[in-house]
Amino acid sequence: MMTDDHPRPQLTRPAWRSLNGQWGYTLDRSNAGMRERWFADPARFTRQITVPFPPESTLSGIGEDPDSPMWYRREFVDQPQPGPRERVLVHFEGVDYESTVWVNGIHIGDHRGGQTCFTFDITDALTNGTNDLVLRAVDDRRALEQPRGKQDWRHEPHVIWYRRTSGIWRTVWLERVPETRIDSIRTNARPGLEQVDFEARLMGPLGDDTSLEIEIRHESQVLARTVVRCAGPLVTGCLTLNHASLLMQPEELWWTPESPTLLDLQCELTQAGHRLDSVDSYIGLRTIACDDRHFLLNDRPYFLRMVLEQAYWPDSHLSAPSRDALETEVKAIKALGFNGLRMHQASADQRLLSLCDKLGLVVLADIPAAYRFSSRSLEALARETVALVARDSGHPSLIGWVAFNESWGVPNLPFSPAQRHAVAAFYHLLKALDPERIALGNDGWEHVAGDFIGVHDYCQDGQVLAARYQSRPAVRDTLMNDRPGGHRLTLGQLPPAGAAVLLSEFGGINSHNDPDAWHGYGTVIEAGDLPGRLRQLMIGLDADSGLAGYCYTQLTDTEQEKNGLLTGEREPKAEIAEIRSVIEGHR
Repeated sequence: MMTDDHPRPQLTRPAWRSLNGQWGYTLDRSNAGMRERWFADPARFTRQITVPFPPESTLSGIGEDPDSPMWYRREFVDQPQPGPRERVLVHFEGVDYESTVWVNGIHIGDHRGGQTCFTFDITDALTNGTNDLVLRAVDDRRALEQPRGKQDWRHEPHVIWYRRTSGIWRTVWLERVPETRIDSIRTNARPGLEQVDFEARLMGPLGDDTSLEIEIRHESQVLARTVVRCAGPLVTGCLTLNHASLLMQPEELWWTPESPTLLDLQCELTQAGHRLDSVDSYIGLRTIACDDRHFLLNDRPYFLRMVLEQAYWPDSHLSAPSRDALETEVKAIKALGFNGLRMHQASADQRLLSLCDKLGLVVLADIPAAYRFSSRSLEALARETVALVARDSGHPSLIGWVAFNESWGVPNLPFSPAQRHAVAAFYHLLKALDPERIALGNDGWEHVAGDFIGVHDYCQDGQVLAARYQSRPAVRDTLMNDRPGGHRLTLGQLPPAGAAVLLSEFGGINSHNDPDAWHGYGTVIEAGDLPGRLRQLMIGLDADSGLAGYCYTQLTDTEQEKNGLLTGEREPKAEIAEIRSVIEGHR
């Protein structure tokens, strides 16, 4: 079902290998590398960097802010040489922000976008023996039209923005594939969870007798199987599950955080009876929606108890130190009593999403923000949005998307029709790309469009919070009249039938001994007082309130923002069992 440490767990083949490790590295301070053809000059790469860690981080071995183009070089041997019906792909899981790639001095391709993965076919550039892979990356610190999430544009981190993650920051890997192959597979469970729609995209030449076989299994038992003739590169269809073949009720196969059942999915591409390609994947049977009050998981009210995940590590920044670190992160969130996380202003590592699938957490994902409104920033955001949805929409743990956060990049919503149109457009773009999930146009401040309303309220008085959110009438009054944090929450009337409301950021209790920390969320308390303070803050925030759920700020300390339940090194600040008792007492 799931291959440990495979960088793309939802579409796996056995013939892959990582190119992580030591690469040659140099900075191009005079921006002369292209003119001087550094991609063909190994002598230029005078330093070593450990990929996939960004040069700003200590684990990279560099520890410097690269305020100029970065050049990377790696030798590899491709054996055996690809046959006439084989191709060799190089995958980059993340390079921030603009990339140019060469193999053996031959230009392979370019990519723009720091949060998304990309792939190039390098077969025709390969030679026998040692091959030379070069990448040039440009990440302009001052480019505020560039989607950057919480990466700071200043040299030193300030307020709630952090040190940058530039250049290669996720796994680089090679994959040997058939010329005609399965490029992607996407599934979606229909309401009732007895049928599964699928959409497969194929690459390479197709014959008249090319067929795609798809099979769903639970353990060794076949639940559904279909064979579809491939008339073109897009193949769609539906599988009906045969529950009668199992000695269990259909609901026992449904995916929830409390029972994260995953089903094996195998896809095989054949031509004239001969196998061309085979890939392994998995699915989770679940639906997600909103009514006028609740989030609905599998058509039943489900109260969200989420925590804000910045996905930042002190020694590697936005790069996860390892798969083990990601697994520890997911297990810590569950141990603290949460049933989900909000992936905040950075794209999730695909292995993290698969661990949430496997271990059971729901994920609400942000599109990382740009900070200047323009046609160029909208173009960049749209490109990242389309790519992120295409990459992640197969994960059952992923329940929804947030297009904008706190009006970042659209700071004049109350007075700018263009910015309001942009927020509404991105909401509708997300719903067009991924209609099976919920989406929100702007979270926390001015509400323009969305399947639910997100509110940010960092009031440190639990009685005040309880009064604001204790009932549906109280919540409606808060949305229309109160202004938590001084920010307007709605731009017009609420839907007549109401809307589910998520307290999508609150808390931020400070507990630390760092005199340089940012104190924006209130006074600092002793670690031993954290469970009691947390209990007082959450006194009225449960399934009986007027809320559909909440997201607590935040899981870990992150640079100068020292308001985590865990330290930046992932050490708990208080007994986990005590925190869990508070969180689970508010279902």
